[in-house]
Amino acid sequence: MILVTGGTGLVGAHLLFHLLQNDFKVRAIHREKSDLQNVEKVFGYYHENHKSLFQKIEWLVADLNDLPALEKAFEGVEQVYHAAAMISFDPNDYDQLVKINTEGTSNMVNLCIAKRVKKLCYVSTIGTIGRSTHDEMVDEQSEWQNHHINVYAKAKYAAEMEVWRGGQEGLSVVMVNPGVIIGPGFWKKGTGALFKAAHKGYRYYPPGGTGFVTVHDVVKVMVLLMNSEIKNERYIMVAENLTFKEVLSDMSTYMGKKPPTKQLQFWQLEIGRVLDALRHFFTKSRRRITKNSIYSLKHRDAYDHSKIKKTLDFEFEPIAPVLKYSCEKFIEENH
Repeated sequence: MILVTGGTGLVGAHLLFHLLQNDFKVRAIHREKSDLQNVEKVFGYYHENHKSLFQKIEWLVADLNDLPALEKAFEGVEQVYHAAAMISFDPNDYDQLVKINTEGTSNMVNLCIAKRVKKLCYVSTIGTIGRSTHDEMVDEQSEWQNHHINVYAKAKYAAEMEVWRGGQEGLSVVMVNPGVIIGPGFWKKGTGALFKAAHKGYRYYPPGGTGFVTVHDVVKVMVLLMNSEIKNERYIMVAENLTFKEVLSDMSTYMGKKPPTKQLQFWQLEIGRVLDALRHFFTKSRRRITKNSIYSLKHRDAYDHSKIKKTLDFEFEPIAPVLKYSCEKFIEENH
């Protein structure tokens, strides 16, 4: 039996589909009010008989901090894919991010050890990898420094420490650190914001750039690592290092919109941050623009994916076709 957390997210839904297509027996935990229909919709993108495949999932209601429910979920489990996470870059959410992402991961690790699980795969983020300096590529050995780091990355970094602790205590672990993950079906969170921005036809684009990868490649590598002898290793998952202008321009074109032509200036980003802070103060809505997020939008990081390519003899798929397909699905579902 394989246990999957985060099955109602972009990576988790595609992972569930991949595992079931390959006849693995799968159990997935979800929160009580999670949208399971969205997962079934994703199955429908890739399989004619998606309903019967979706029904093979054994769903259990469980929270990462609900130990009795988690204990039940671990019964008879041999492998665990831990993809669940809260995503927020609002400093006011830091305590909740730690509770879910860090303490929740600690609970998963402890139960893996207690239940003698054979292997754990943890989905982290490139936000926990060191930043590039002087135009150098970042790799898995780059030093992580705790400055210009958003609260999400801080909580995920602490979660990684829990995973490595598990490795020291005898648990076989593997970790993937994906860049911005491109894939269809989840428009309300995560990379869904990029699709919304492109669809609105904004004239401006952020000056920086980062690493991008398709959801299919992330899932393929996770499964390959779990079914290998590899343990206690981490891998950057980035297919292409692209600027935000390049990605938003392609997305706009695929959606029949005019590509952005004007680069956001630093003073414009700062005005946006102040207005966002005022909006938060008066409406108590989440912060969307912070000093750290502005730094990320201005800075261009480039990531070296050679470790995973050499380890698994793996070739990444191009971003463009998946980006195009995702844009088509976005238009279909948001017209």
